[in-house]
Amino acid sequence: MDAKNNSLTIGQFAALHGINKKTLMWYDEIGLFKPAAINPENGYRCYNYHQSPLLETILLLRELGVSIPEIQDFMKNRSAQNMKCLLDEKIAELDLQLLHLQAVRKTLSSHRQDMDTLLTMDLSEICIVEKEERRLVTVDIDENVTFEREVELITAETARYQLGRLHDASYGSMLPVASLLKGNFDGYTKLFIEIPHLSQESGLHIQPKGKYLRAFHKGGWDHLPLRYQEILAFAHNKGLVLSGYSYEKGINETVIDRVEDYIIQIEIPIPSIV
Repeated sequence: MDAKNNSLTIGQFAALHGINKKTLMWYDEIGLFKPAAINPENGYRCYNYHQSPLLETILLLRELGVSIPEIQDFMKNRSAQNMKCLLDEKIAELDLQLLHLQAVRKTLSSHRQDMDTLLTMDLSEICIVEKEERRLVTVDIDENVTFEREVELITAETARYQLGRLHDASYGSMLPVASLLKGNFDGYTKLFIEIPHLSQESGLHIQPKGKYLRAFHKGGWDHLPLRYQEILAFAHNKGLVLSGYSYEKGINETVIDRVEDYIIQIEIPIPSIV
């Protein structure tokens, strides 16, 4: 006997597809998916195996977030072309979701790395680290740019790159090494934004791959010049040549309440080191 021709109860058919039988009852009530027959003796819904591909199509579309009205329209005009167009649309949406999730994961990994640093760091240490190339969005500033204007610039750039939330990126400031060597510890020229999903877009600042001096400063900005003097002395004593920019970013904003506890990570390229 061919099992595919046998009638299935609503419970059996629901179990076959891993859904609740109430879902089948609802699909029947709204005219989306009807049973193969109704038992004339007890009024029970009956289904058959050949209806499975149709139900699986509906379940797939629901899993993709297609609304019931959209599925009803599709079912009334079912064709290979319409199915292809619908799937193309949903695949494009999934690709965007995947890009977003990858960006979120990269952001979370960056925050976790900051927490690892906090748990293992020696605030007094100045060390050499290896870094991969980063591409940064930057905005130009100088000593005449107010904090309010800086906020406006950052807001404009995040909107330009369709950044959903501020926490989806890392932020910091850039101080030219040429200014540091002249003793100008307030000569910031750029703010940077690291957005995880950026890759090859033109017009980005490239933070080079290679070795960097890394140091940390805890507390307010008033004493930051003293830390830079220590960094410059360290580099001089080690015969290291600094270049490019000093990249500063806060690494513990999410876990502190007082400015006195704020920790800035400082990284400066040292490309001449062997």
